[in-house]
Formats: sequence, C-alpha cells, structure tokens
Amino acid sequence: MDSILTALDASTGLEGLQDTTVALRDHYGIDHVVYHWVDSAGDQYGCGTYSDAWRDRYLEQNYLRIDPVIQGCYQHFHPVDWKRLDWSSKAARAFFNEALEYGVGNQGYSVPIRGPNGQFALYTSNHNCSDDDWARFIDDHGRDLILIGHYLNRKALELEPGRQPEPAQPLSPREVDAMTMLALGYSRAQVANSLSISEHTLRVYIESARFKLGALNTTHAVARALSRGLIVV
Repeated sequence: MDSILTALDASTGLEGLQDTTVALRDHYGIDHVVYHWVDSAGDQYGCGTYSDAWRDRYLEQNYLRIDPVIQGCYQHFHPVDWKRLDWSSKAARAFFNEALEYGVGNQGYSVPIRGPNGQFALYTSNHNCSDDDWARFIDDHGRDLILIGHYLNRKALELEPGRQPEPAQPLSPREVDAMTMLALGYSRAQVANSLSISEHTLRVYIESARFKLGALNTTHAVARALSRGLIVV
C-alpha cells in the first residue's frame, strides 16, 4: 500500500489516478475500484476498472439520473453500502441487472467526498460476492477505504487546472511529540507513559495526526510526517 500511495504522490497527471485504481483493485483482490469527480468548474472526470463498454453505455443512457448510488451519495455524507440503498423501482432494478451483465459486481461501497467550491467525488469499491463475505471485507477495510478516497481526492484537487495547493494542516505540539516518539521506535505504552497520558488519549492524537496527513496507518503517518519535515528524529 505504501508503494501505491508513493506512486500516486509522485504522479503529475490523470494517468496516475488511473494507475492507482488498478493497483488498489489488485491489492484488495476485488473486481473494481472507481473514482469519479466533478470539479469546481463543473467538468467531470473518471478513472477506474469498469469496462469501457459499461462506461460508454452508462453515459449513452444517461444513467446518472436513475443510479441509486449517485442519488444516495448526494443525500449522505457517510459511506454508502449499495445493498442499503433503494433499488425497489423498476428502473433501478433494470439498471442494476444490466450493470451485472457488463461485469459490475453485486456489492458496492461508495465514499462521497465534498471538496471546496462545489467539488464532489465518489470513491467506490465493487465486487461480486455474498453479503457475508462483503460485510467481512468492509469490517476489515472500511476505515482505510474512506481514507483512500480522500487521498485520491486530494491528488485530484492538485491536478485541477489553475488551482492553488491547499495549505497543509499543521500538527499540534502533542501530535508532534507522539509521532516523534513513534518514529524513534517507542511502543505506544512507552509513548503514553513518557507523555503522562493514557493510551486512549494517545490513540486520539495518533488518529488526528493520521487524518491530517492523509495516511492509511500509523507507519504511513510517521513516514509522511518525516518526509514533510513536520517531525525530526
């Protein structure tokens, strides 16, 4: 995963986003990964592993107007599991069955992302499997999928024509202390003891730093903090 995100960081064009969706699909062993966004000027972009035939069919039939995933994600801020959406209408059922014929999986998990100036994006993981298998996959990876979606979105914003880079969120002094000690090889128990805080409070600091850094896990957060000069060891 670190190598995937490092390659994404180094990319300078939309092809980097496409390569990342393919790498994520293979990493998680699922059928499809898709990222689609509308920038602040209203222009639409997409990358992912759905077939060209399904992409063309979707656009040709203007399925955006009846797709329950799109409608559900516009109405929510939290991730949307497809099987909890309303597929009861005749149009929605026909759309879903046709998607299956084009190789779209029967399970999906979409993360809606709202950026500055009206920017909106969806990061979707899609697979064909049983409800129980999919529930286990989301239990294991759901949290990271949310972070990956925001990570891709940040890169998309960087690539938006004429857009100025977003200022990085600074780490708080406590977050710097925690990340520095972790970088030095201290265990969580040792860090908590050194800072005279509980391990629960330490976890809050670590998760806050991880979010600010757009990192998937603690190791990745430490690496990004070091590379950005936010901590020095």
